[in-house]
Amino acid sequence: MAGVFGYPVHHSLSPGMHNAAFRELGLDYIYVPFNVHPDRLESAVSGVRALGFVGVNLTIPHKEPVIRFLDWVSPEAAAIGSVNTIHNLDGKLKGYSTDGEGLLRSLEAEGKSADGSRAVVLGAGGSARAVAHALATHASDVAVVNRTASRAVDLAVELNAALGSQCIRPIPLESAEARDVVAEADLLVNCTSVGMEPNADAQPVPSDWLHDRLFVYDLVYNPSRTRLLAAAEAAGGRGASGVKMLVFQGAIAFEIWTGRTPPVQTMERAVLEGLGASP
Repeated sequence: MAGVFGYPVHHSLSPGMHNAAFRELGLDYIYVPFNVHPDRLESAVSGVRALGFVGVNLTIPHKEPVIRFLDWVSPEAAAIGSVNTIHNLDGKLKGYSTDGEGLLRSLEAEGKSADGSRAVVLGAGGSARAVAHALATHASDVAVVNRTASRAVDLAVELNAALGSQCIRPIPLESAEARDVVAEADLLVNCTSVGMEPNADAQPVPSDWLHDRLFVYDLVYNPSRTRLLAAAEAAGGRGASGVKMLVFQGAIAFEIWTGRTPPVQTMERAVLEGLGASP
């Protein structure tokens, strides 16, 4: 048994993605969504151990508070203060964050390397922390742009301390510097929910900030073609939705739980079918 803890969790595409992969490989596993109220998180995590689950994923709002209920946390998850995957290994609950590596693999699949890039991360929440941490180990410069400046500052200070570097810079969204760093960037990653259904007409930065040297990766995957991606392409740049990151972060969790190489194309097909898009 595996699953996902969230609140709410009915919208999750992970059950279809993982169950399709289990079926293809003939594995005797099943993946179930669990609607876990924040007040019941400790009990739910105890249930993973008591019932012998192989593991679970965590989604909003459980990625940060779950850490205190685990026996061990990976260095990356500890640095960003977020866990999205628990592995129950002989009764010991181990926590991982697969979001950052999921981003790097998805960029590679899209033909974009983070190595040496000048990157801009929009947002300062949990996803932004994982993305900024992953990019900081590959990019030459990472600017974290956020509407609330203090949150960007806190993110930069904490991650720079964890990394032993000063490569992450906090920048207020409303400042002139924000437009300048986007103009200098070759990679922009939107880690906010701006542009997600039901507010698909929204856009996290103005269209005239974008340019033809920019690769835009939008973690929003519903809709699969956001206004931000359309604007990036209109400016002559390239872009991709967060579908592949969702798939690859799930694929890494699959590897942790099963020790098997996951059928990534099958997982992506299941996600697209769940979104009502064509594979």
